[in-house]
Amino acid sequence: MAKQQARIPTRPSASETLTTDRGLTIMWNRSAIHVACACALLAMPACGGMNQKEATAPGDTAPTVPKTDPARTQTPAAPNLLVALDQGLRPNVIARDDAMPRWSLAERMRHYNVPGVAVAVLRNGEVVQAVGYGVRESGTQDKVDGDTLFSVGSISKVVTAATTLRLVAQGQLDLDRNVDDYLKRWKLPTSAEMPKPQVSLRMLMSHTSGLGVHGFADYQPGEPLPTLVQVLDGQKPAKGQAVRFEHTSGLLNDYSGGGVTVEEVALEDATGKSLRQLAEEQVFVPLGMRRSTFESPLSAERGNIAKAHDGNGARTALPRGFQSFAETGASGLWTSAYDLGRFVCGLIKSYQGRADFLPQPLATAMMTEVSPSVFGLGPRLGGTGVGRHFFHMGANDSYLAFMEGYPETGDGYVILTNGSKGGQLAVEIRNALADAIGLGAHPPLRTVSLRVPPSPDYAGRYRLDAAVPMDLRRALADSFEHDSIQVRIAGDAIELAVPGQDKPMPLLPLGPAQFVQAGLYMYVFDFRRDAWGKVRGVTVSIPEADSVAYYTRE
Repeated sequence: MAKQQARIPTRPSASETLTTDRGLTIMWNRSAIHVACACALLAMPACGGMNQKEATAPGDTAPTVPKTDPARTQTPAAPNLLVALDQGLRPNVIARDDAMPRWSLAERMRHYNVPGVAVAVLRNGEVVQAVGYGVRESGTQDKVDGDTLFSVGSISKVVTAATTLRLVAQGQLDLDRNVDDYLKRWKLPTSAEMPKPQVSLRMLMSHTSGLGVHGFADYQPGEPLPTLVQVLDGQKPAKGQAVRFEHTSGLLNDYSGGGVTVEEVALEDATGKSLRQLAEEQVFVPLGMRRSTFESPLSAERGNIAKAHDGNGARTALPRGFQSFAETGASGLWTSAYDLGRFVCGLIKSYQGRADFLPQPLATAMMTEVSPSVFGLGPRLGGTGVGRHFFHMGANDSYLAFMEGYPETGDGYVILTNGSKGGQLAVEIRNALADAIGLGAHPPLRTVSLRVPPSPDYAGRYRLDAAVPMDLRRALADSFEHDSIQVRIAGDAIELAVPGQDKPMPLLPLGPAQFVQAGLYMYVFDFRRDAWGKVRGVTVSIPEADSVAYYTRE
């Protein structure tokens, strides 16, 4: 894949102002933080700024690269990890004796009918590359670049959490105070079981509040947007159920977009400002995220917007070309690969004590699991040692986004797509970039060939065992929240059927009684045979998340 190399300029003095090639004048501020970029310098001591970029059409072999400004001295950027996208995309799981597939980004974009992709690469806490591939809108030559705006879904929650933590650092909020003390427009629901609910911002950010409503529906052009109170009470024109307690607070990790919406209302009620204004003041301006916004509906006048596409790559959400999101704190952020890269680097540098976007103790708390959750204060956490990382995925109807940062090394990446099948594509891009970074994260899993077909007595229906402590489920309480599952045997194949899915999913063998379902998360299924030779149940686990659930045969 032919490429130009992004470059990082020398920084100006502490008192210098800088005018970008887009006419934006920035005051250099040593207290502003992080997240350096791929090309023209913007504002922060460790932050570069991005010029406009040239993009490619679908199937082209050259990515978008930033233009350089010859008026400023340039120094070489970090090694180009984007070469991994030339022929480095791969699956999570592969058969033991098969050659590892190595795909190019262009061919996988065609495979998944995703018209446009933007990628940012981070090294040592700097955004060294932010580029685009393909087009913003199918049937046009409107190129994606590193500044193209994408909807990033639930990644919004991490930016909302950072906004909250900035207010905590300033003494405006307390992480562990009952959030009802901040709420004015709406109050936590009460019940006979919970007459005086106690929920903190820490619980809301770590998905341990006990509140329900996993996620929210998009709003199409022309549909009215509900108020946040209407969302929380499940009143029209809101599309979802009311946000109510499903568990006792603090005892279980259960992912809750509803809880983050409560966080959004608490921020606004406590400060008298909208989340859009708070994020601008507390996150976007300090980090130089000039393209990012919680505006909803997004104004088309912002320009350079990736349009929405369905699974066939056809335009959707017409005539405007993109959806809106009432619950902005949970799913309404619009941002670019470059801007989101700056954000990830901002968190990394705060954790490392190299910047003061967040005080180091708060940044450390953000990247520490809140038991029994697999989340810190906003991001999901995984890995160990230098491979420890924070990450989050975002999925709205027509957009899929992924971000990941390695706080010990300063590495990371951002992946944005504008097609409804972008999820698996993002996984394959992530695998390529993780392999290139070389920290051992997300290694491929090799399956085996069974000597005999799967035992026929694995087939049957299994029900979640409520006797197993719920805190052991951790990530499964969110990503595998099925009360029952059904296992089917068809010849040499074994497959899993779960409620709400159109077709069964194949399970691949890791051993005679152990199987895996491949995807973003690798679910491992262990069939349990007792001392009398009877299959009594199946254990479902996510090994990398230390999460386990037990299902007993019905």
